Amino acid sequence: MAPAEDEQGSRAARSKFEPRTPNLELRTANSNLNTNSERGTPNVERPSCPCRQRQDAIDDHRRRIGPRQSARCRAHLTPRGRIGRERENLRREAIAGQIPLLEHPRRGFSYADRNQVDAQLARLRDLVLRHRDDPALLLWGIGNEVEAELADTSAVWPAIDEAARLVKSLDPAHPTLAVLGETGRDHVTRLRRAAPGIDVLGVNSYGDGLLTLAARVRAQGWSGPLIVTELGALGQWQAAKTPWGAAIEPTSTEKAARLRRYLAALAPETGGQLLFLWGHKQEVTPTWHSLLLPGGEWIEASEVMAEAWRGTTPGGNRAPRIAGLRLTAPDRAELDAIDPDGDALSVEWRLLEESTDLRKAGDAEAVPPDRSAALHEAGMRGVRVGPLGRGNYRLFVTVRDGRGAAATGNLPFQR
Repeated sequence: MAPAEDEQGSRAARSKFEPRTPNLELRTANSNLNTNSERGTPNVERPSCPCRQRQDAIDDHRRRIGPRQSARCRAHLTPRGRIGRERENLRREAIAGQIPLLEHPRRGFSYADRNQVDAQLARLRDLVLRHRDDPALLLWGIGNEVEAELADTSAVWPAIDEAARLVKSLDPAHPTLAVLGETGRDHVTRLRRAAPGIDVLGVNSYGDGLLTLAARVRAQGWSGPLIVTELGALGQWQAAKTPWGAAIEPTSTEKAARLRRYLAALAPETGGQLLFLWGHKQEVTPTWHSLLLPGGEWIEASEVMAEAWRGTTPGGNRAPRIAGLRLTAPDRAELDAIDPDGDALSVEWRLLEESTDLRKAGDAEAVPPDRSAALHEAGMRGVRVGPLGRGNYRLFVTVRDGRGAAATGNLPFQR
């Protein structure tokens, strides 16, 4: 599969689904940290052309797609394949099903402007020709939330189909996927009717909506493969807010409890799940969607992924837990943190102004100003907040176990 993310991160993925094409199976395993002792390479199944998974489908597949495509499929069936630099280039340009990324009308692109559309298709053609033979390619993502923030989406659906048909004409060996930002009242129905060139449906969903996602998709008539192409414990748009409008972020411990429920519910109903974001980014806060910290530490969500996907965390380590985080006075916060392995913990406190650079659909945001100089008496049990000017602030805590894992939490407050 191929997410378009910045270089800080990508979606963490597990995928297992069947494309619409009859007699073919597609199976990919999540990456893990085990190593093949013979070759010193990760012991994972390499994403590839669908035909490599079932020998009895290969001959039929080759007859269907012709000799040139068949030669590519045979290359994918070789033990080593062409991984190396090309795989890394593909990973950087497009990971987890989101290439080619069609332009968004909310950013000024007009699907009614034929010149813009033709230029986009030309770029798409170049991208497909450049990457179609890469053994790391699983499928082509025909846009990610292209319909988002639009009052009238009517021009989007045929544009997705036109792009899908172009991709199929250049590379019939890989399925096409379109990603929606939730199902909407009728977005799945409209995509299904207007874009028959799409083989796989991806939906980005967060919070308790994940528990009903598959049923809502099927209710709109989609019968093909379904992937949750972006999921998280809670979107900031779903979260409770303070009286002054600051979204209340769950701790990493609370997020993990949610993710356990969601992945367990999704596993039998979907072909794969991709968690957002395997990396770190500022979106409302620096930790809201970050599965990794800037120093590389992982949080309890990684344990949840390992449990759901039958893997292990490095060394079987478990992340610290935050049992309690609260303001006990206008100038003091208390922390109750534990480590299930009994590891010695360290704590880092940080104070930021509340973010005012709040964008839509994951667009880049600036980290707000740091006011950590106002923190005093910081320790494992809590911290005192010194004098501050009037305004909105957020107090962050990071608990580390010294073995690569961490826990995070924060408290919004006013002065």
